[in-house]
Order: sequence, then C-alpha cells, then structure tokens
Amino acid sequence: MNPKKILAGKLLKISPYKVVFDIEALDDIKKAITRSDMRGLIAIGKVSSKNVNQKSRGRARKLALQKRKGRRSGRGSRKGAKFASVSRKELWMAKIRTQRKFLKELRSKALLTPSNYRNLYSKSKGGYFRNKRHIKLYLDEHKLTEAKKAK
Repeated sequence: MNPKKILAGKLLKISPYKVVFDIEALDDIKKAITRSDMRGLIAIGKVSSKNVNQKSRGRARKLALQKRKGRRSGRGSRKGAKFASVSRKELWMAKIRTQRKFLKELRSKALLTPSNYRNLYSKSKGGYFRNKRHIKLYLDEHKLTEAKKAK
C-alpha cells in the first residue's frame, strides 16, 4: 500500500483503498511529504475519495417489488406475537360487521322473521358463528329462511 494513500486516508478519515489521486497531479503528490502538504492537495481536489456508499440497491428493489405483490409474507417472515399485526378486537370487528350486514340483508329481503333475526343477531353477538358461511349453514339446517311465495 502506498504510504501517501495511507496518509491521505488518515486525513480524510477513510480507508486508503478509497483514496483517489488525480493523474495529472502525480508529481505534486510525490513531492507532498508532510500532513499539511497533503491537506493542501485535498483542499485543491487533487486528492479525493471514492463514493462512500457502494452498496447496490438492485436486490432491495426486487425484494420490495415482491412484497408489493403480496409475496414473502408467510408465517416464517412474521415477527411479533400472534395478534401483533391485527389485534383480536379488529378481527372481531371485521367478523361481526360482515355477519350483521348479512343478517340485515336477509331481513330487508323478508327472508327472516323479526324473531328469527333477533335470535340470530344475539347468537352472532355471542360469537356463536365463525363466519358468514356458518350462518348460511345454520339457516339451511334449521330451515329458518322463508322462501318467497310464488305469485
């Protein structure tokens, strides 16, 4: 390793491998012996440093693209507790809103009697149904939906 580069590296506070000498100023650099000489050359711009950040972002961009598509989000990539990303309450809110919307739809179409509606509403409030499909299965099993009368 060139002692001049080591000296310049110490002054620039970088690795000597990242020190760049101007080709036209090699004679001046040879004559520079002291630290002050080297500081002068650095000030003029005859001795400079290479770009510090030499990390490629290509891989990072590719990864980000995959994540935008929804990839790389499986169980092994998740950090935190089970309900860290979506809380229990938010899950419950999403579930109950879907169920209540479905029950209201059935009631508005007159497929449910008011008493059946109230019964199913309280069941869903109590967490009896897993999802909307479960309500449909329950309705079929117990024959609670009233078929619209053919005219």
